[in-house]
Amino acid sequence: MRLLILALSVLGVLVSSDAAKADRRVAFVVGNGTYQNATPLPSPPIDATSMAGLLRNAGFDVVEGINLTRDKMTERLLEFGKKTQGADVAVFFYAGHGIAIDGINYLLPVDADIKSEIDIKLGNAINVDLTLDQTMNAAKVKLVFLDACRDNPFAAKIKATADTRGVSVQTGLAEMKSGEGTLIAFAGGPGQTALDGEVGTNSPFTRALLVHITQPAVEIQQAMTQVRGQVYEQTRRAQLPWGYTNLIGAVYLNPVAAPAAAAVAGNPQGSAASAASEVELEFWRSIKDSNRVGELSAYLTSYPNGQFKSIALARIASLENGPGTTTRNLSKPVDPVMIFTEEATQETEDQIGLNKARRKDVQRRLTGLGFDTKANGKFDETTRAVITRWQGARGYPQTGFLNTLQHKALLAEIVPTARASSSASGESAEAAPRRRRGGGGARHHRGVGGPVGLIGGVVGGLFGRR
Repeated sequence: MRLLILALSVLGVLVSSDAAKADRRVAFVVGNGTYQNATPLPSPPIDATSMAGLLRNAGFDVVEGINLTRDKMTERLLEFGKKTQGADVAVFFYAGHGIAIDGINYLLPVDADIKSEIDIKLGNAINVDLTLDQTMNAAKVKLVFLDACRDNPFAAKIKATADTRGVSVQTGLAEMKSGEGTLIAFAGGPGQTALDGEVGTNSPFTRALLVHITQPAVEIQQAMTQVRGQVYEQTRRAQLPWGYTNLIGAVYLNPVAAPAAAAVAGNPQGSAASAASEVELEFWRSIKDSNRVGELSAYLTSYPNGQFKSIALARIASLENGPGTTTRNLSKPVDPVMIFTEEATQETEDQIGLNKARRKDVQRRLTGLGFDTKANGKFDETTRAVITRWQGARGYPQTGFLNTLQHKALLAEIVPTARASSSASGESAEAAPRRRRGGGGARHHRGVGGPVGLIGGVVGGLFGRR
């Protein structure tokens, strides 16, 4: 009997794995940043590239676009709409500017030139509700991620021409309704704007999506709760993602054997670990020869303790040529072996030659990465304790002092936007950094009564409100 149960369990694992691979998965991924008539955004192209790679590794047929004009966006949407016919899962990801006029949300192509309400309604922008209805309606499961909560870049012009007609120009995106089998997630809550990333980095929202949505055996709504928590923490409560869902049943972007089946086989964690390893390996293979910092950073974001972490760090460091930014300024590679073995001492730290300004930069970066300390330019007992915690979290020898390799690795890490902007400008950690314009910050779904939970099976406030 035991052998029979074991055989059936193994068969169940194989069947579920084959079924997952047989699912038809389609994704639309676009990042618009080089706007011709609005302030450019640094992160959306990086965000879209990272997300496209992640979804391909999860078995999606990806329709991808970077810095698309109105015509090119329409072409990609038509292609996406054809591919979603009969699809089991369809994902829609957009990063860039978005606006809300009279309760209707619009995404902005890079050639959008909005001077009045009429420019929007005559086709200079992409109507979100209409687009999702036309392109995703035939899919069984629909997942929508809108990283477009920046401030409206054309708000002043629209208001100037619409004052006498009472046109409503909103901050962020308007509420939207999630139809059957749909999850919609916004980078920010109602009426809020979302933070953009620095050049070469992901936005806080996309960074969190990359970490959580394809975790092995993690259901998508659980993953989004984790996304919400990460963004809220990393932005020091400056940004709180929001969403609505009307999913029917559990949805996994990276399904593995059920825990019960694995337990019967006598290995409750082996299947999940194996699946995780395979997914990571595929991810690494897809970007291992890349010369794009964003793609390598996406790997580190998804697998902070991955098998190829040291190689990715070294590659990022070697790609950092010329003047540094507020998040990275390395010109030489980090030794992928020595960094995890060489202990730092007061002597090795002195060799770096950190003056007061550079010590402040180290403190700001540590704070930006979640290891809060005061940026006073003094490596006192408190700062030493923070450095020790950072070293422990990265797998480095914990001494409280830095050496050249660790210092380089710290400078190579992606600092969340809120902290990076503060480091560059000298503002306090709470100062608001550059924000993405339009749709993305406060994106809600039309027809939903604000942040109130939907009744009759529609769960409002996907991420568990506080």
